Amino acid sequence: MSNEEYYETLDPEDWDEMRGLAHQMVDDAVEYLKTVGDRPVWQAVPEAVKETFKSGLPEQPGDATAVYEEFLTNIFPYPLGNIHPRFWAWYMGNGTIMGALAEFMAATMNPNIGGGNHVAGLVEAQVLNWMKEVVGLPTDASGLLVSGGSMANLVGLTIARNTLAGGDLRKNGVQSLDRKLTVYASTEVHSCNQKAVELLGLGSDSLRKIEINDDYTINLQKLESKIVEDIQSGYQPICIIATPGTVNTGAIDDLNAIADLCLKFNTWFHVDGAIGAIAMLSDTVRPLLTGIERADSIALDLHKWMHVPFEAGCVLVRDEKAHRDSFSLTPEYLEKTEGGLASGPVWFSEYGVQLSRSFRALKIWMMMKEHGSKKLGRMISRNVDQAQYLGRLIEKSAHLELIAPIGLDIVCYRYNPGETDLPTLNHLNRSILIELQEQGIAAPSYTTLNDRYCIRVAIANHRSRYEDFDLLIEQTIRIGQSISA
Repeated sequence: MSNEEYYETLDPEDWDEMRGLAHQMVDDAVEYLKTVGDRPVWQAVPEAVKETFKSGLPEQPGDATAVYEEFLTNIFPYPLGNIHPRFWAWYMGNGTIMGALAEFMAATMNPNIGGGNHVAGLVEAQVLNWMKEVVGLPTDASGLLVSGGSMANLVGLTIARNTLAGGDLRKNGVQSLDRKLTVYASTEVHSCNQKAVELLGLGSDSLRKIEINDDYTINLQKLESKIVEDIQSGYQPICIIATPGTVNTGAIDDLNAIADLCLKFNTWFHVDGAIGAIAMLSDTVRPLLTGIERADSIALDLHKWMHVPFEAGCVLVRDEKAHRDSFSLTPEYLEKTEGGLASGPVWFSEYGVQLSRSFRALKIWMMMKEHGSKKLGRMISRNVDQAQYLGRLIEKSAHLELIAPIGLDIVCYRYNPGETDLPTLNHLNRSILIELQEQGIAAPSYTTLNDRYCIRVAIANHRSRYEDFDLLIEQTIRIGQSISA
C-alpha cells in the first residue's frame, strides 16, 4: 500500500461543497448584521443549550455543514449584544461587516507577524503611522498593535519603569533598586493599570490614586502634593497616568497640566486613552484632548470607538529606542538575515511580549480605507451629541436625574420617584437595569458614584439612533413605576 493512500489533510475533500457552505455563511452574516436591530439586545442562553457545551472531546471527523448548523442553533442567537443599536454597556464598539470580512481574509493568509519579511509587517507599520498622525506623535515614534487597552497600558508602563528606574531591571529586577518606584493616577483610573503595576513587581500600593474634582477629573494640586511628599519620603516617582475619558463618567483629565508636571518632576507621561484617545478623529472632541501629543506613551482601543472587531488595541511610544530596549531579545533562531524570509526592517516581537501575533492590522487597514478618518470622526461626534440629547431627556423628566456631569459620551442617571431613601433607590435602579436587559429592550450597565447606584449609558455605538434614547427613557420610567407600584 503506497504512502499516498495514507495521506490526510485538513483541507476539504470537496472544495466546491466547502465553497457553497462559505457562501451561505457570508449570506447569514450579512443578514445577521443587517437585521440586528430587529432582535432583542440580549437574551440568556437557555439551560438546554448550556447542556450541549458539556459534551466530551470529539474524536472523529464531523460533517462541516452539520457543525455550522449547530453553530446557528446554539451559538449565533445568544451574543453579548454589543453589535445591537441599543447596547451601551461597559464600553464597546460594534464592529462592521468589512471588519469581519477582513478578519476572515487575515485568517486565510494566517501569517505570524512577530517577525519575518512579508507584507503583513508593512500593513501594521502603516496602521501605526496612521495612529501617530491621529494623536500628533512624530513619525519616528514607535508603536505596536496589541489585544486591547490592558496590554497597551502594560507595555507603556513597562517602558516607563525600565527607562526611569535608574538600573538594569531586565537583568537585575526590581529587587535590585534602592528606592521604591511610584506611579500616579486618579481614583477613576481603569483597573487594568493597577494590574499592570502589580505585574511589574511594584505592588498595588505604589499606584498612588489621587482624589478627584467634582467633575471626576484628577485634582492637580493633590497630585503635585503627593509627588512632593513621596520624594521627601525617599520614593522615586516614575510615571503619571492621565485619562482622557474615564470609564465611569468619561471625564477628561487636564493633559497639558499633567504633561507640565511630568516635565517638572522628570516622570514619564502615559495616557490611558483606551476610551478617549481615538476621539482625536472628531472635530468636536479634539480640542478637549489638547496635550495628548506631549505624551511619552499612549494606549488606544480601536475596537471601542473606532468599531474595529475585537481584538484591536494599540500602544504608541515617543522614544523608539526606549521601547525596543524594554522588550528586544534575539536568540539565534530569531536572528535577522540580509535577505530572504528572515530579513525585514521591523520585527514586532522586539517591541512587546508576544512572539506569535495575529494579522490584526488588516481589519484596521481595510476599515480605514473603506470609511476614512473623517467619517469615523463624524460617528464619534454623533455619539457625543447623542449623550447630550439623552442628558436633556433626563433633565426634562420629573422621574429621572443625572448623577454626574456628562463626560464625552457617557451618561449616568437614575430613576427617582421622590421621598425614597438611598438603599431603596439603589435597589430600585438595580432592578430597573436588570429588567431593561432581560426584557431585551436595551443594555446599559451601571456604576456607583458617591454611594449612589446609577444606570450608566456609554454611547460608543455607530448604529444608535436618537429614537433609541427616547425608548430608553420611556422604558426606564415604565419599569420604574411598575416596580415601585
